[in-house]
Amino acid sequence: MARRADASAGTPATALLTRAGIRFTAHPYEHDPRAAAYGLEAAEKLGIEPERVFKTLLANVDGALAVGIVPVADQLDLKALAAALGGRRAEMADPAVAERKTGYVVGGISPIGQKVALPTVLDETAILFDTVLVSGGRRGLDLELAPDDLLAVTSGRYAPIARGR
Repeated sequence: MARRADASAGTPATALLTRAGIRFTAHPYEHDPRAAAYGLEAAEKLGIEPERVFKTLLANVDGALAVGIVPVADQLDLKALAAALGGRRAEMADPAVAERKTGYVVGGISPIGQKVALPTVLDETAILFDTVLVSGGRRGLDLELAPDDLLAVTSGRYAPIARGR
């Protein structure tokens, strides 16, 4: 996997990974604005099994924002996210707040290079793969990198936070 110096893929996420010296591959694809599930669209268009493509979700855990990263075909288990962060209660964040705090638009929120560093939890199923894909900071761009590198750049941790649909 090589760093791709593709100017069209330049986002805060790619800039941060490049500065940190973390190997990644940018996977651009033609986003369909009518797509109902952005992550599943990415998996399909890139021809990658959905278990390796992860979505970034923001939640309020005891009143503070946090990031949960789960496979695109699964849902975020809010109780599990709260427990992983030592909290008691979690609810999904308002999309407008998520956009404002991360600097990204919904459907393109990357866990990497957000405006404000937030507590981050990656579902433990990511350890089953050499690399996973997450949003690159805009709709139509995913970044492939090692799960441990994703946690290193986000100061995150693994926990069982996904539940099947």
